[in-house]
Amino acid sequence: MADIDLGLKGRTAVITGAGGGLGRAHALLFAQHGANVVVNDLGGSQDGSGKGSEMADKVVEEIKAAGGDAVANYDSVSTAEGANGIIKTAVDTFGTVDILVNNAGILRDRSFVKMTDEDWDLIFDVHVKGSYYCTKAAWPIMREQAYGRVIMTASASGIYGNFGQTNYSTAKMGVIGFGQTLALEGEKYNIKTNIIAPVAASRMTESLMPPNVLEKLKPEYVSPLVVYLCSENIDVSGELYEVGAGAVSRLETLRSKGCTLNPDEGVTVEQMAENWSLINDMTDAKILRSIAESTQASLTHCM
Repeated sequence: MADIDLGLKGRTAVITGAGGGLGRAHALLFAQHGANVVVNDLGGSQDGSGKGSEMADKVVEEIKAAGGDAVANYDSVSTAEGANGIIKTAVDTFGTVDILVNNAGILRDRSFVKMTDEDWDLIFDVHVKGSYYCTKAAWPIMREQAYGRVIMTASASGIYGNFGQTNYSTAKMGVIGFGQTLALEGEKYNIKTNIIAPVAASRMTESLMPPNVLEKLKPEYVSPLVVYLCSENIDVSGELYEVGAGAVSRLETLRSKGCTLNPDEGVTVEQMAENWSLINDMTDAKILRSIAESTQASLTHCM
């Protein structure tokens, strides 16, 4: 057991894609802090093909050998039936679900011109629908018990874009908006949702980086943030964090001061050209935290 008390002892954490990489590291650390863990993994390859039970079983064995409590689940997150099965495993085994870490993911990298509909759809099935189906299955339980912690796994590719990943980057940006909206809807039920954009060595990244870099990108360096964000007294929700290799940062949305035109006098293309440098000048940029703030800032001159 870990020294710090995060209020996780006896809580039930569901980790999708927990047979290796980030998911495995999350599962082991949650168990170390006293949580019951559902280790979900379809057991397929990084492109989403195949399935098997060995990966999830091995992580469960590791947790039990260290004195923790865990159960394996082999359902796919990409269908409602599979997601319901994952949450049912948690409820049948441990009585409830308190924590959901949407971690399962695959890659189908292609340049846009070569991308197929299958490449696009399968990424969305796992990353977006998978997060949706699993959260949808757990949400009523969390609402009823007035307690829940949800983690969405985004990516730097979603935030900044990345060559050859139009499918993956679009999906990952989607789960950011998903998580931020859930934070608003879960507030009065004590359900906190946060989003991470991790950088870590995994089956999906091992061929992209040299060994000396991968050594510093251990999944174990990401999991402490995930576990802390799921602790009982965490005071944030709807936040986005970049995390990897010991670096942890919160990201915000900045908007330039821009230019303000009078809509009563018309708005023209010529005005866009005349004010282009001002529109793009980030010197006096401000942090915006909500749609209300954004709308108010945009329409103040109209009131």
